[in-house]
Amino acid sequence: MNQRYWLIRGYDSTTLIFEKKVKLGQFTEDQIRRLLQALVAKEGLSCAEMLGAYAKRGTTISNNLLEVHKDLRQPTYMCGTNPHFVASVVGEDGKILTRTVGGPSVK
Repeated sequence: MNQRYWLIRGYDSTTLIFEKKVKLGQFTEDQIRRLLQALVAKEGLSCAEMLGAYAKRGTTISNNLLEVHKDLRQPTYMCGTNPHFVASVVGEDGKILTRTVGGPSVK
């Protein structure tokens, strides 16, 4: 059986600044979302920007700098603008998997 992994990458503009591949069972999808938020906060946000990211939505200090977006066709999550971090489910060959009726298949 082919192993599946989370491939987590960070970019400053188009420059790769971080890359780590871990077995899929190491993180749930919710943990991946929170990890991406933490990486973006650590690498790119000031304390004031982090404060706004956690503030109640709709208030004057709130922002969406730590929103996590999910690709609809692939098990891929993205967070941040610059720097930004991406986590995708990949196979042993490093190719991103897509979901099909019978389970994941390689794109």
